[in-house]
Amino acid sequence: MKIGEKNVGMIDRVVRIILGIVLIGVFALNMVAAPWSYLVALVGLIVLVTGAVGTCALYSLLGMNTLGK
Repeated sequence: MKIGEKNVGMIDRVVRIILGIVLIGVFALNMVAAPWSYLVALVGLIVLVTGAVGTCALYSLLGMNTLGK
C-alpha cells in the first residue's frame, strides 16, 4: 500500500470528521488549558483532514485499510 492511496472507509471517515469538528470546537471554546489546547487543535485538524480526504498516512505505514475491496 502506498502513501496517498485511499484507505479510509465511509464509517471511519464520518467518525473522523465528527471527531475533528468536536476537537476543534473544544479548542475554540477554550475548554482545555494551554499548551494542551494546541495539541487538541492539531489532532482535530489532522483527523478532520484525513476524514475529508479519505487517506491516512499512519494506516499506510501500518498496512491498515478500512475502505474494503
